[in-house]
Amino acid sequence: MPLKKLIYLSQIIFLINSQAAMAWDPPDKVSLEEIQRTTDKVMASPAFPITESEDIFRIKAVGMDWDIGVRIYEPNDQTRIPVGPDGKKRGIFLIHGGTGDWRSLDQVARLASERFGYKVVSMTFPGRLNLDDPSRNWPRDTFNDDGNHRTPMWLKGEVITADQYEVVMDKGDESTGVPARYGTSIFLKAKEGTTFYNRMGGWPAAFEEGMKTAISRHFPASSYNVYAHGHSTGGPFIHYISQRVDNLKGIVGYGTAMFGYINNAAGSAFEYPFNYLRLRTWRDTARYADEGWTDKDYSLPQKMEMVFEAWDQAKKQPNFKAEDFIHKNAVASLADGARAAASRMGLEDEETQSLVERYVGYTRELRGPGIKPVPPVLHINGIGDKTVTYERYTEYGKKMYEAMTPPPKTHAILFGAGVHSWNFKDDVIPHGIAPAVIAMWNEAIRGGYFD
Repeated sequence: MPLKKLIYLSQIIFLINSQAAMAWDPPDKVSLEEIQRTTDKVMASPAFPITESEDIFRIKAVGMDWDIGVRIYEPNDQTRIPVGPDGKKRGIFLIHGGTGDWRSLDQVARLASERFGYKVVSMTFPGRLNLDDPSRNWPRDTFNDDGNHRTPMWLKGEVITADQYEVVMDKGDESTGVPARYGTSIFLKAKEGTTFYNRMGGWPAAFEEGMKTAISRHFPASSYNVYAHGHSTGGPFIHYISQRVDNLKGIVGYGTAMFGYINNAAGSAFEYPFNYLRLRTWRDTARYADEGWTDKDYSLPQKMEMVFEAWDQAKKQPNFKAEDFIHKNAVASLADGARAAASRMGLEDEETQSLVERYVGYTRELRGPGIKPVPPVLHINGIGDKTVTYERYTEYGKKMYEAMTPPPKTHAILFGAGVHSWNFKDDVIPHGIAPAVIAMWNEAIRGGYFD
């Protein structure tokens, strides 16, 4: 071999070995000053053109049709998409949390695509999109004097009418999982035999099939590896789907809840029947806003004004929730929902039990021979997050991940800024927490943490 080629090959080998030796090592903490420096660097980097589009597709699950919506962000220059050592492109799959939709992660998706080159697919929970309005905004309030309250739109053209539910006003009890300090919680109790009741028994299966279909449509396994994020309530769904999609290689977190049974061990509970849909109101805006007021000297009237102003904007988003049953390990309710779906479909005992096991299985890792292990997980927690705290990982999550067979690679990083919401901004972090978090995701992905 000619000397020049030999020298060239030796240099390539040296570079490959050097990169392997310098594999990314996650920190335990990131200071406020580091967050600010990283944010400045990200926001000063070029924002390359991207294309944004929507994909609404129909799936079938437990004998019913469901409409699923995703938002896609991708660089106009496809050569910017990161490529891994195996030659496959790297994509990011997002699901939101709480009672929102894709818009709560819009800044995250844009930054990841514009500044870092990723193709991003952001899925909305089943039923959360107002398919009748191109803006996807919801009309009126969630709870209305005329008795016509807000309900999900699981299928375009299907209307859940007021005669399909009863209203339950719950003053709160620690034992049920919605504490009294939250104020009055409002539930719509679906009546047996109605479309609403059938949907409440079927949405868990639709959620799984929706995620699988979204990923296969936009991140084919032949050309993409996927790194998934679920915020808050979305976290348990990303955890369970991570074992059910072959090319999902890792979980990237911020304020990400863990498997349902881990959240339950850490104190989260939701002891309500499966046919209870929770409506959010201005009360929920108040309890989340309180996170940002810890060092602010606002009077009560000022706080009330800010809450109602914020709710006036927030109520355009869905603000209803069924997903706590998986988020908080409500296995008895999930089993009842599965039995209701099985009864509607006329399933035999063995098939019914299989569906029950499927639903209950959404709350924890799959185990057994031939099962894909839970992939590596990277948690990031904001220091001001009172909902999904760093301590939940260190006191409960870490040891429960380690007890899995096999135990996944996990790590948690405490950021010196940030609250539970991705979209919180103030004078200290005027661009919010997203630039610094996504920069760390990028380091982890490109640095081999998930390989």
